[in-house]
Amino acid sequence: MARQPDDTLAAKLSNDDGTLIRELAKLLDETSLSEIEIERAGLRVRVARNISVAATGMGGVVPLAAAPAPAASVPASANDLANHPGVVPSPMVGTAYWAPEPGAKPFIEVGSRVAAGQPLLIIEAMKTMNQIPSPRAGTVTHILVEDGQPVEFGEPLVIIE
Repeated sequence: MARQPDDTLAAKLSNDDGTLIRELAKLLDETSLSEIEIERAGLRVRVARNISVAATGMGGVVPLAAAPAPAASVPASANDLANHPGVVPSPMVGTAYWAPEPGAKPFIEVGSRVAAGQPLLIIEAMKTMNQIPSPRAGTVTHILVEDGQPVEFGEPLVIIE
């Protein structure tokens, strides 16, 4: 017996909503985000993708989707980065930029000395440029994101030792 569509859901989803869902799915592919959720006129839509991982011979996990090369040499495992005592995680989802504007000198480079509160990079989220301050003083040993790369909440951005 074929399953009948839920009349209440079908009534809420207009042709425009179907287009919106397709556009959100396309945006997931373009930005490498794992999920997007919006609420409009009482209708909440969440589009998510399954991210599969495969074990490597060294015991780490590597996403099946190719990621851009990091800005500096990084430790072997993503788990090592997330657990590093000097990691600065992303406080939000957005796009990371190294400089205050295109063509300007980057805020930091590998080997830079930083003070607590000094801007490390900018994350653009919802058309707002958010400066990410250094949580502590130290030396930048790794920059883990490319300029213009989409980042997710909690993703390691920089290591300061």
